[in-house]
Amino acid sequence: MTQRWVAGEYGRVGAFVHQLAGGVVEWLAPQQGERILDLGCGDGQLTARLAAAGAVVTGVDASVEMIAAARLHGITVDHAYAELLPYSDASFDAVFSNAALHWVRNQDAMMTEVRRVLRPEGRFVAEMGGQGNIAAIRVALMAVLARHGYADAEDGVNYYATPEVYGRRLTHHGFKVERIELIPRPTPLGEGGMAAWLRTFRRGVLEVLPETLRETVVNEACALLEPALRDEDGNWVADYVRLRFIARAK
Repeated sequence: MTQRWVAGEYGRVGAFVHQLAGGVVEWLAPQQGERILDLGCGDGQLTARLAAAGAVVTGVDASVEMIAAARLHGITVDHAYAELLPYSDASFDAVFSNAALHWVRNQDAMMTEVRRVLRPEGRFVAEMGGQGNIAAIRVALMAVLARHGYADAEDGVNYYATPEVYGRRLTHHGFKVERIELIPRPTPLGEGGMAAWLRTFRRGVLEVLPETLRETVVNEACALLEPALRDEDGNWVADYVRLRFIARAK
């Protein structure tokens, strides 16, 4: 499965991603003039906020379409994968990431690269999906996919770790973990509710299916989830759990 992002759709359906990032930005505490890499910058909404704080920010993302959207904010954005960054050693004072690291396939390669491009004592500050993130959504979707003969389509889409496991991985790769927390964050969904969320954040899974089956899977998953995640007024709330950390390069 390869996730494919559509910038306009993401901007409408996934606006909560940058709107709810205040906590991790506070942990980063960007300073005037410091060099910051926004890893998995997406459409650049947060990258622009960091630049507005006076930091010298570079965004990097694997999606060509998202990069094009990010550049509309007038920021520097490069096309690259987290596992192979196109920067020299010790290029940045901080590496920042929001809602992106759980999409990275090779976590060890990514951490090796982040450690390489950070100066000594530079900080790695990120928020990502953690253990239990979208658990109800995943169980419902997997049940529907299995019913239609695609039981493995959801396998390995994301990596959701506990603080203990991720902290050990960071330490192994040369970081000193200063703070790491698992934060339950039930997240109201906006335009289109759960159906729009599935079409956006599980686009790669749905595109594995025959086109004639995709809307059936979306509708059946929503029907399973409705008793748990939709209130009496018809509002959907996704069962998000975030893993947030700050670590320093040794």
